[in-house]
Amino acid sequence: MPQREAGAEAFVPATGGLSAMESAVQACRGCGLHENATQAVFGQGAARARVLLVGEQPGASEDVEGHPFVGPAGRTLDRAFREAGLRRDDVYLTNVVKHFKFVPAERGKRRIHKKPSVGEVRACLPWFAAELRLVKPELVVCLGATAAKALFGESFRVTRNRGVLLDFPEGFEVGEHGPDYVLATVHPSSVLRATDREAAYLGFRNDLRTASDALR
Repeated sequence: MPQREAGAEAFVPATGGLSAMESAVQACRGCGLHENATQAVFGQGAARARVLLVGEQPGASEDVEGHPFVGPAGRTLDRAFREAGLRRDDVYLTNVVKHFKFVPAERGKRRIHKKPSVGEVRACLPWFAAELRLVKPELVVCLGATAAKALFGESFRVTRNRGVLLDFPEGFEVGEHGPDYVLATVHPSSVLRATDREAAYLGFRNDLRTASDALR
């Protein structure tokens, strides 16, 4: 039987802003991912951003540098921001899981991304819920299936629902004033893995344009 993760609830401060949360997350032992990661990577960006973008988990570069979306996927995201009419300084970027999950490569020191389990995602959600309560975005953009399923459940399919504005799910408790809408799209790392990378990029950029247009 899979091990049940303890969950992050006990580690999330009851008071304080984003800086307090960012400090506290380093002590989180809500699941076992902290054991091998370099550090927890909390969200960053505008404290009152109208749009919050959430991915799956930090990657190898993010794990070392301590900032979200600074690796190759982050550079793809920055390009799409520019072309979609968004600015990194105006949004809030985070991940549903705050520690890097990986397996070592068979040769060399490279660490290969491994998808977090449903239990690990669930264990980490109190941090994401706290970010939503503090930032109070109007729109959440889910980058990839893991982020979207964290909000809508395991039956959600990005391929069927991407690029459209959906009502924020009532079952995800974030306090009195939750976001109005959610837009799901692919994770920018999937663009880099695509056979037709340019077509994949254009689809991703167009989804972000839909998000940008929704804020006008």
